[in-house]
Amino acid sequence: MAAPTLQQPSFLLANLKAETCTKPLLQRCQDLVKIIEEYPAKELHGILPWLVESVFGSLDGSIAGWSLRLLHSRCYEYNVALEFLDPSGPMMKLVYKLQAEEYKYEVPVHYLPGPVKACIQEGVLPDCPLFHNKLQFPLSGLLTLNLALNPFEFFMFHFASCLVTPKSLPQGLQGSVADSAYFVLVNAYLKYFLPSEGSVPPSPFSDSRGSVTAPSPRSSSVSFGYGVHSQSLLKHHIFHQPSVNADPAAQEIWRSETLLQMFVEIWLHHYSLEMYQKLQSPQVKLALLQYRLSMSLPCQPSAPPGSGTLHTYQEPFSPTEEHVLVVRLLVKHLHAFSNSLKPDAPSSSAAAHSGPLEELKRVVVQRFVQQKLYLFLQHCFSHWPLDASFRAVLETWLSYIQPWRYTGESGASQPDQNRTVPDKWEPFVQENLLMFTKLFQVLLNRAVRTDLVNAKNALMVFRVAKVFAQPHLADMIQKGEQLFLEPEHVLHHRQPRGYLTPSQGGSFLSSRQRVVTDMVFRVKSHVYALEGQDCQYKQMFGSELRGAVLKLIQIIAQARQTAKRISDHSGEAAAGGSFLSWLGLGSPDLNHTFPGAEYEESGECLKKTHEFLDKALENLCLIFKLNPGQLAQLVSSLSCCQDDGHGKQLPDCIQGENGPVLTDLGRQQIISGLRRFDLQYQGDPELQPIRSYENPLLVRLFYRVSSLVNERFGGNLNALCSRPDFLGRLGRHFLEDPDSSGRKTPRSPARRARLSLRPLASYRLLLLLLLCYALGAALALGPASSTLLILAGGFLCGLLAALCGDKLKTQ
Repeated sequence: MAAPTLQQPSFLLANLKAETCTKPLLQRCQDLVKIIEEYPAKELHGILPWLVESVFGSLDGSIAGWSLRLLHSRCYEYNVALEFLDPSGPMMKLVYKLQAEEYKYEVPVHYLPGPVKACIQEGVLPDCPLFHNKLQFPLSGLLTLNLALNPFEFFMFHFASCLVTPKSLPQGLQGSVADSAYFVLVNAYLKYFLPSEGSVPPSPFSDSRGSVTAPSPRSSSVSFGYGVHSQSLLKHHIFHQPSVNADPAAQEIWRSETLLQMFVEIWLHHYSLEMYQKLQSPQVKLALLQYRLSMSLPCQPSAPPGSGTLHTYQEPFSPTEEHVLVVRLLVKHLHAFSNSLKPDAPSSSAAAHSGPLEELKRVVVQRFVQQKLYLFLQHCFSHWPLDASFRAVLETWLSYIQPWRYTGESGASQPDQNRTVPDKWEPFVQENLLMFTKLFQVLLNRAVRTDLVNAKNALMVFRVAKVFAQPHLADMIQKGEQLFLEPEHVLHHRQPRGYLTPSQGGSFLSSRQRVVTDMVFRVKSHVYALEGQDCQYKQMFGSELRGAVLKLIQIIAQARQTAKRISDHSGEAAAGGSFLSWLGLGSPDLNHTFPGAEYEESGECLKKTHEFLDKALENLCLIFKLNPGQLAQLVSSLSCCQDDGHGKQLPDCIQGENGPVLTDLGRQQIISGLRRFDLQYQGDPELQPIRSYENPLLVRLFYRVSSLVNERFGGNLNALCSRPDFLGRLGRHFLEDPDSSGRKTPRSPARRARLSLRPLASYRLLLLLLLCYALGAALALGPASSTLLILAGGFLCGLLAALCGDKLKTQ
C-alpha cells in the first residue's frame, strides 16, 4: 500500500478532529494506526496533545474523552480501547516515536495535586524528583508556571489524572470498577513496566545515538539503599533546582520509575490543609514570617511568597470509591513486585551485583509509596462517611500491612487466622509501625461511632480483628513500639561499643547490640519522618488504648445483643401472628411496621452480624491478651442491664427550648439500637403511607369512596356510634378506629366515627376473598351467593366481637 501524501500537521490534525464526530471509534482507531505507522515523528508531534485529551479527557473535566471509567466488557468500544491503549499497542508506539526525538509538552502547574502546586507556587522545589528540571519560568510570573514533560511523562500524566479529574458522568451507567477499561489498563501498565519476572521490554524506537535517553534520571544526591533517605531537612528553593547527572544504569528502568512516580503523585499526594501546614518546610515558614513582618511596617510593601500559605492550598480532597480501589490495585502489585526480589545476596552488597530493576524492587515500597499512602489513608479514615463504602479504604489498608499475602508462595493462600507471620517480615513491621498502630487507633474512633448491628459494618470490624490476630503479628508490633520508646541516652551509650569487632577488644555480643541499635534508629526515623520530631506517640498496647479497646468490646457486645433481640422479635412476630391477622381480618399495628426496612435488618443478615461480632470479640481478646473470664463477666453484666432496662428508658437527652435534645451518649445509644423513642403515628390513619402489602390503586380508590360516604352520612354515623345500646356497640366496632382509645394525646385531633375501606386493599384479604369465591364455585354457588355468605360471615364476627368485647375489657 502506497503511503499517502504527507500533509502539514495543522491539516492532519484538522482532518482528525473532523472525523471525530462522523466516524465510529473502531474506524477512527484504524485510521490512527495507519497514521502512526506511516507518518514521521515531525508530522505526529502536534497530534499527541489533542489525541491524549480526546482519549482521557481534558484536565479541567470539560471534555469526557472516551470515558474509560465507564467502558465495561459488555460495551462495544471496550476491546477497541484496550487494544489501542495496550502497553505495546499503537498509542504507546506513537509515544515512543516522539520520545526518540526528545519533544516536550507543557502542562500548567495549576493541574498538579494541591500540595505540589502549593509548594511550587510558594517558591519551594517539591521533594519528588519527577518535577525537577522541568519547570518553565514565563515572564508573567510564578502563577503561570508550566511543566515541560517528555511524551512518555505527558501521556502518563494524563492517564493518571483521568482517575481524579472531576467529570460529569452520566447516571445509571456505572458498573463494576474491576471490570472497567481504566482499571484493566492500570493493571496492564503495572504488569508491563513493573514486571515481577523478567525485565521491562525495550522501546521499539531509538534516537540518533542508538537508544532512548532517560529523560529524568535520578539525582546524584539520592542513592539507592533500603530505608536510607539522603534528602536534606530543608527543601531547596525553586530557583536552585539540583543538577541531574545522567546515570546509564537508570536508562533501563526510567519508564518504570516515571510511571510509578506519576501514579503516586497524582493519586496519593493529597491531604488536608492542616496536614499540609504541618509538613511545610522551615524555609516556607520563615518566608511567610518575613512577609507578615513586612506587611506590618508602613510604606514597605512586599510581595508574598507565591500566593501565601493560607490561600495557595485550597484543594477539597474527597476520593471516590473507584479511586481507592485503583490505589489498592497499585498497592497489591507493588507488594508482588517487591516480593519477587531474588534473595541471592544481602542488601548491603546486592547493589553492586544486582541490576537496576532488582534494586528498584528493594526500595519501591518504602521510598515511593509509604509516606504518601500513610497520609492518604489517614485522610480517608478521618473523613470517609460512616457507611459500608468504607470497606474499599479498609481493604486497601489491610493489603498494605500484609505484604506476605503477595509472595506467590503456597502458604500465602491460607486464611488469615491460620497463617503465621514469618520472622523475616519483622523489619517491614518496624519500618511501617505507624501504618499498624496509628491507623488502628483512628479506626477505633470510627468503629465506636458506627452502627455495628449492620452486617456490613460488623464484617469490617471482624476483618481488622482477624488480620491483627495472626500469630506473631501483635508481638512484632509490640516489639517495634518498645524499640521506638528506647531512651536516647541508652543509644548513645551503646553506640561506641556497637562497632567493635572481637579482634579489637569487643565481644560477639557487640554485633547484636549494633543490630538492636540499627533497629531503634530505623523505627525512630520512620515515626519522625511521618509525624515530625514533636509527635506524641500513643502505644497500641498501652493503658489508654486498652481502655478504648474495652469500650469497643462493650459496644460490640451491645450490638450483638441488639441484633439477637431484633432477630428474636422478628421471629416471634412472624410466628405469633394469628391466622386471621395474616388474612387481614385482624387489626395490624401500623405504628410498628417498617415498610422501608433495609436488607441488613433481615434475619439472615442479623445472624451474620452475630457471627461476625462473636469472632471479632474472640480475636480482640487474642490481640490484647484479655482475660476471657473478665470479658464474659462484662458481656453478661451488660446483657443483664439491657434486659432489665430496655424498652423502659429513652435515649440520653437534655431538655432544650423546643423539647429534648440528644446528647452524644444518646446518639450512640440510638445508633447501637440500645434505646429509642416511642414514636407513634398520630395523624389521620387513612393518610398513612401505603404499605408493601397493600395495592396502591385500591388504597386511593377506597379512600375516595369512603371519604364521600363519610362526608354525606357523617352525622348519622356519629349518632349511631354514640348510642349506649347494642346497636351503638356494633356501630363502634365497624366504624371507629379500634386503637383510637389507646392513642389519644393532647395534640391528637378528636376522632369521629367513619367508614374505612382501606383493609379491603390488602393483598392478604384479596387472596382470602379469591379463595372464598373459588370455594363457592366448587360448591356450585354463584358470585352473588358467595358475596352474601362472605358479608354474613363478617357481620357475625362483628356481632360476636360487639357482644363479648365489653366483657373481655372488664376482666
